[in-house]
Amino acid sequence: MATTLTLESAELPPDAIEVGHIADAWGVKGWFKVVPYSANAEALFSAKRWYLQPSDRGAKSLSGTALLSIRQVKHHSDTVVAWAQGIDDRNAAEALRGAVIFVPRSSFPVTTEDEYYWVDLIGLDVINREGVALGQVRELLSTGPQTVLVLAYEQDGKAQERMIPFVSAFIDKVELPEKCITVDWQPDY
Repeated sequence: MATTLTLESAELPPDAIEVGHIADAWGVKGWFKVVPYSANAEALFSAKRWYLQPSDRGAKSLSGTALLSIRQVKHHSDTVVAWAQGIDDRNAAEALRGAVIFVPRSSFPVTTEDEYYWVDLIGLDVINREGVALGQVRELLSTGPQTVLVLAYEQDGKAQERMIPFVSAFIDKVELPEKCITVDWQPDY
C-alpha cells in the first residue's frame, strides 16, 4: 500500500550540507534508519530540522525539498535511527527510503581548537613551509588510525593526486578564513 506523505515544503538553506540518507524503515512506529556520511554523525544529532530531497534511486514520494522536524535521533548498534513529526508508522517511514538529508552548517556543533569538519577543509589550498603550492583538498579519507587529505593538482597538463596524512606531525596550520593549510611536506614525497 502506497503512503502519501504530507511533509512541509521548504527551501534548502544556503548553508545546507548533505550529511546522509535514509536507508529504510526501522520498527513499526515510524522510526527510520539513517546512513550518515561521516564517522561522527553529530550534525544529525544536533539539528532538530532536517531538509530532505529525493535521490535518483528512491524517495519517489518526495518532490522538491521537504522539511522534517526531528523528534528523536539515537545510535542503535552500528547505525543511526530517527523519528520525526508526521512519520508515525512503518509505511510512512518506508516512503522516505532513499531521501537525501541536508542540515544547515550553522546547526553543526561548535568545534574546539584544532578540530575541523571535513566539509570545511574541502577546497582549501595546501602549501608547504617553503610556500610551494601542493594542491587543493578534494576529499578526505578515513584510514582507521588517521585521516588523509587527498589533494588534486596539475603537473605537465595532467590531473594528479597527492595524499598527506592529516596529523600534527605534517599539518602546521589550518587557516579557514584564508582557505589555506600549511604542511611540512615536499612535492616529491
